[in-house]
Amino acid sequence: MDVISIHEYTMEMIQEAATRIRQSFTEKMEIETKANANDLVTNIDKETEQFIVEKIQAYDASHRIFGEEGMSEEQFADLKGVVWIVDPIDGTMNFIRQQRNFTISIAIYEDGIGKLGYIYDVVRDELYYAIAGQGAYVNEKRIQPLEPIELDKAIIGINASWVAKNNRLNTEKIAKLIHTVRGTRSYGSATIEMMYVATGRLESYMSMRLSPWDIAAGAVIAHEVGAKCTTLKGEPMNLLAQDTFIIANPSIHEQLISEYIELI
Repeated sequence: MDVISIHEYTMEMIQEAATRIRQSFTEKMEIETKANANDLVTNIDKETEQFIVEKIQAYDASHRIFGEEGMSEEQFADLKGVVWIVDPIDGTMNFIRQQRNFTISIAIYEDGIGKLGYIYDVVRDELYYAIAGQGAYVNEKRIQPLEPIELDKAIIGINASWVAKNNRLNTEKIAKLIHTVRGTRSYGSATIEMMYVATGRLESYMSMRLSPWDIAAGAVIAHEVGAKCTTLKGEPMNLLAQDTFIIANPSIHEQLISEYIELI
């Protein structure tokens, strides 16, 4: 795999896709629901993914494509070969309601190993990317490795529903965590929150259910700055199915899982 060639091609492709999305702001959107009333997809999601799929196929038709909207139509049981993992718009509800706080997310894996990752915050014009072993960047500026931090000084990304009564989580421990840390935030986009951890704007982000396209690109970037990505059980993240997920500054990752996160 020619990493540099793919990198240059992908950078151009993302900018083209972003231009198409910006142009859609003045158009009337077609909105559909998927798994539930809050799981939305628009014609722009589908059209953007189709555009990206066609560009990848034009680059190398042998490459496999794993996308949220299923435009490549391949069923994935493994990550053998070169696999592109694509989310055309992460944060669709934000895209619909706010026209901000959403991203284009693209990752390239080879035999299950992350080689390149790209997350583009379209409205803020912040393009985060990494080539494995060559560091992580935002708009050509290198992101520095994360420095240790104590939990009581940390800001974490967590959804308010985590403290609501549910049958999957020990909410008493989560409430204790919220009182321990310096603050909490929620942005409605997994990729944005992952990049905020990678750049030190947050110290952790966690979710009860994320799909491979939500985390694949961010994990490549996170690895280059030392952030740790696992399931909430501390197991390797799942890139073939929905699962729990946490990204954290390595100095607090184990403490979060062992002391404050208890799945029931």
